[in-house]
Amino acid sequence: MSKYSEKAVQLFFDGNTCSQAVFAAFAPDLGLSEETALRISLGLGGGVGRMREICGTISAAAMLVGLRYPDISKADAYEKVRLISEEFRKTNPSIVCRELLGLTKAEESAVPEERTPEYYKKRPCIKIIGDSALAVEKILFGLEDE
Repeated sequence: MSKYSEKAVQLFFDGNTCSQAVFAAFAPDLGLSEETALRISLGLGGGVGRMREICGTISAAAMLVGLRYPDISKADAYEKVRLISEEFRKTNPSIVCRELLGLTKAEESAVPEERTPEYYKKRPCIKIIGDSALAVEKILFGLEDE
């Protein structure tokens, strides 16, 4: 783990969504306050609005591309997002939330589950958050796991 992946995991344990955890772990070093980053990325959790579509950590990573490179072209931004996704897939089978969680359909309720020790035990989210943060570090900052 690295400083960003450790920070992201801690933010998740603090009750934040997966998207918030990844986005806010990097945002302060890119000129955005943690508080603002948490607000901006809130709705992306649970595979965007808990619909279990694209993983919130990948959505957060995509937003970080624009924050890291404010003058990047669309094509270059898309390429960075693809590279982050490829790096993430080296340790995960998909970038789709429900597939990562082993679910067969979208959630019917927008209400998140209570965060309990059992919740953390049954979910692979901690690993996913760490893997996503490491992928962002590698692609956007040229950093390898330290």
